Amino acid sequence: MTATFDVTRVRASYPALLDGHAYLDGAAGTQVPQPVIDAIAAAYRAGIGNLGGAFPSSERSEAIVAECRQAIADLTGGTASGVVLGPSMTALTYRMSAALARGWAAGDEVVVSRLDHDADIRPWVQAAARAGAVVRWAEPDVATGELPVGQYADLIGPRTRLVAVTAASNVLGTRPDVAAIARLAHAAGTLCYVDGVHATPHVPVDVTALGADFYATSAYKWSGPHIAAVVADPALLETLRPDKLVPAPDEVPGRFEQGTLPFGDLAGVTAAVEHLASLAPGAAAGGSRRDRVLASMAAVEEYEGALLRRLLDGLAAMSHVTLYGKAPRRAPTAFFTVAGRPPRAVAAHLAARGVNVWDGDNYAYELCTVLGLEPEGAVRAGLVHYNDASDVDRLLAGVGELAGGRLGA
Repeated sequence: MTATFDVTRVRASYPALLDGHAYLDGAAGTQVPQPVIDAIAAAYRAGIGNLGGAFPSSERSEAIVAECRQAIADLTGGTASGVVLGPSMTALTYRMSAALARGWAAGDEVVVSRLDHDADIRPWVQAAARAGAVVRWAEPDVATGELPVGQYADLIGPRTRLVAVTAASNVLGTRPDVAAIARLAHAAGTLCYVDGVHATPHVPVDVTALGADFYATSAYKWSGPHIAAVVADPALLETLRPDKLVPAPDEVPGRFEQGTLPFGDLAGVTAAVEHLASLAPGAAAGGSRRDRVLASMAAVEEYEGALLRRLLDGLAAMSHVTLYGKAPRRAPTAFFTVAGRPPRAVAAHLAARGVNVWDGDNYAYELCTVLGLEPEGAVRAGLVHYNDASDVDRLLAGVGELAGGRLGA
């Protein structure tokens, strides 16, 4: 493991880890560090009110919202006035798809990928159906889990209105060449919507370098509360008119935020970004928060990459295990099956040994169908920056027990 990442110090920030479990379920949602818990509690202790009031608690909420937008902009390389907040990536993508599809007509086209989480597929497929638009599918390579860029030259045409693609598969970990795909989209005059939910916790993010016209992320995947955001150019958001209540804000980005925001949780989002910015040694010593985020996430990527190699090498050495996905550029996620064992039984066996993993398709429905894994899916172990070698070794030991003998023995 790299000497530049102090995982012992990091783990000490997470109260939940004191229960002794190996939390390898981070791809579905991370645990929360103490500073995030404290920030949420402090917001409620101080008193918060709805926006637009002529009193201090309302002003505190206004400040919390502004600070949260700036924190997410610092995390992603976006602009604070282009950060749309909401309850989940799924909910926000449905909102964006409805707004964008108002400009679609019969015969227009949208391009989606079978590598993606269903939240970056179904909203576009359903919006296309309502508009009479055609859905065109980018296919992953079944053997490797890669998403070949070359196919997009054939998929994108003069009637393409949107290309939706993931920055990292939430089950295989594959990180497609989003920048190359976005260049092809932009050359055709169309927009690129990027699902960054599984990428943001693991790598430095720069929405401009990616070419993402819209970039979606969920804070609960990177040690924050259950809040999501879509980051876009404010000028682009100005061109969209979502459904909204008449008295609700009409300015960008507020016009996309249906209902009252959870202000206490937004304070936690800012604290989560600060936590991420402090992960690299010396990151808290100085520099802008954006600079500290980039340094810390580079250290996270290196650390998690070494941990992933330990996990993948250990699983690959077991003849009773089948691993899915071979992309060299990937988020720290393993997706596998165990011969003769249903995925839920494997997850239960590991849970009995204090190892938390997920089973099923994890909403990667199209991908699991292509891989022949529906309806049971497979087992998913997702590493994050608070995992350590002992977590990986406990999983490997538990899976190793399933090579023979009775399940659960």
